[in-house]
Amino acid sequence: MPFIIFITFFILQRLSELFIARRNEKWLLQQGAVEYGRAHYPFMIAMHTLFIVSIIAEYLLRGQPPIDWLFLVIFLIVLSFKFWALSSLGKYWNTKIYRIPGVYPVKKGPYKFLKHPNYMEVVCEIAVIPLVFHLYYTAIIFTILNAAMLTVRIKEENRVWL
Repeated sequence: MPFIIFITFFILQRLSELFIARRNEKWLLQQGAVEYGRAHYPFMIAMHTLFIVSIIAEYLLRGQPPIDWLFLVIFLIVLSFKFWALSSLGKYWNTKIYRIPGVYPVKKGPYKFLKHPNYMEVVCEIAVIPLVFHLYYTAIIFTILNAAMLTVRIKEENRVWL
């Protein structure tokens, strides 16, 4: 039962992020925003979707391992950091890369101290979420895939914001 509650929460949380991103996208486009990084975006969506599938598959294949309460607490801390980072961006946050001409990056919240705090959070999330249920293969494989994806994504984002 803890796994069903956890994975349902995680999926609903991801879907709510996509809903917020879609709403923000409409606002950004009304402000004249230009989208960048379209070529890698479908791969990013596929990776995050397969991440969820992998969590479920490995959980079932490993005989439904028990919850690790320490990693659940770490996940909740990471999640609170994510909410701080996303709320600091407000309507500028999106899963896609948008830039409104003449507008510069947000410099409040964790963005005062870090250039890409949301990506730092995603790195932690991808590593920690599977460990809540001892899913080591998913943690390792998707940490590597995410590192490759973020290499492309951060390079593109840095190019856009220079």
